[in-house]
Amino acid sequence: MNAATETGLARISAAFERRSGRAALMPYLMGGHPDLGESKACCVAAAEAGADLIELGVPFSDPLADGPVIHAAGTRALQAGVTPTQVLEVCEEVAHRLPVVLMVYANLVLAGGAEAYVRRAAAAGASGLIVPDLPHDEAAELRAACDSEGVALVPLVAPTTPPDRLERIGRDARGFVYVVSVAGTTGERSQLDAQLPAVVERTRRATDLPVAVGFGISTAEQAGSVAELADGVIVGSRVVRAAEEGGAVAVRLVVEDLAGALG
Repeated sequence: MNAATETGLARISAAFERRSGRAALMPYLMGGHPDLGESKACCVAAAEAGADLIELGVPFSDPLADGPVIHAAGTRALQAGVTPTQVLEVCEEVAHRLPVVLMVYANLVLAGGAEAYVRRAAAAGASGLIVPDLPHDEAAELRAACDSEGVALVPLVAPTTPPDRLERIGRDARGFVYVVSVAGTTGERSQLDAQLPAVVERTRRATDLPVAVGFGISTAEQAGSVAELADGVIVGSRVVRAAEEGGAVAVRLVVEDLAGALG
């Protein structure tokens, strides 16, 4: 199979397996930021610099999970008129190179119907969706739509997720489980939460899928530390800040540095 015929689920699985015991690197970029053309170039640069997957944000007016850097990037994209359809064009630009997981808020997915959105995402080459404001208990319809297209609906868990809920999330997870390293929004932080090893271990016990960690990881040293705990490392605000400050050239340098720390 190739990227045109494999399901998104299969491509995500292969991306983690390809690392042969090392953590996979997943940089986050905001679709349409700093502009549409440069957004595509940033995604390609990340892929060429050593990313194993890309998390691609869809700009939204009320991004409750986003810290100041990503929030500002989404606001800038919206002010420039970037639409969800145009973000799918960014996805399509890079999806043949590596799996792309869309980070998209529930209103954008459900407004025109879950099945319709998932079909459009799959047609653009998206391998998965992360919907941070859709509770697990309300995700069955979207999960079914994703399953029908071979797209992973990736769940999030937090340090505060109760054990019984974590078990249900782990059972229903697709692709991988996204561990939010801190209780709060995205953003660069000076140190990792001391609870993180325990949260990752609890999550591993709840699922057979890879466990990836995001939120608060900003330096190569932090990425290396997380890679010793988890199967995947997700870095957002630092990469988005690089896109803002220096476009694809800066993104390439940051992703190369992060990839080097993961081995």
